[in-house]
Amino acid sequence: MNKYFFLLVMSVFHFVCSSARGDVGRSDCEILLQDSVKRKTKVPEFIPRKKGNLYGFVNQAGQFVIPPVYSNVSFFGEDCRLIASPNESVRQYGDSSYATVSKGDKDYRIDKMGREVYAYESKDLVPCKLSYTPQTYTAFKRKNLYGIFKRGKDKIGKTNTIYIIEPTYEYLHIMEGNDVDCPMIVAVKNDKFGVIDISGNVVVPFIYSEIKRNYSWKLAGLFEVSLNGKDYFYVDDKNKKY
Repeated sequence: MNKYFFLLVMSVFHFVCSSARGDVGRSDCEILLQDSVKRKTKVPEFIPRKKGNLYGFVNQAGQFVIPPVYSNVSFFGEDCRLIASPNESVRQYGDSSYATVSKGDKDYRIDKMGREVYAYESKDLVPCKLSYTPQTYTAFKRKNLYGIFKRGKDKIGKTNTIYIIEPTYEYLHIMEGNDVDCPMIVAVKNDKFGVIDISGNVVVPFIYSEIKRNYSWKLAGLFEVSLNGKDYFYVDDKNKKY
């Protein structure tokens, strides 16, 4: 279990969820989660897939639509380094209609036909301007188990600690996502990975040997999982495989 006990990066979001354990009925967060089907990130039509040592893209039926010829690929999405490029002719390739891929020692943007429409040049790139979201939720460790708390204020303005999830998990990591009210949380229980929501409901069952803590949930509404620690694939918040 040593791999779980590294320093937790605090991932936090705006808090709207009523979570007092004595509350009667559903929490605000559970109500929001019920309604989130209308808001959730749609599973993309092009999903990265590895075959052998190379990557391509499959559709939602698992069929390759862009062949596996790349050493690495990203989801189709914006590249902020190109959108504000000093070279106006390449700004279009920063649009979400393109994906970044690697072949050999070169990086490219490809379109949804699999055509390499732009080869990256350092002179075209500018630093991305990233905004910081103040932290609200925090994962903590107590007696080798992890839980989640937030800092709040009582009626007289005194700062206090509100325990959202008691320390009952072997590991917790709050995923960055688009639903800041009710984030998804990668968790470990009985040495298996799964995903829970901020109310402690199981979203993805605890059957995986690994779930990557990357941007796949934020970008595509998917979790990158593995049953054996070597072969990875994606599942959505219904544990449907892609």
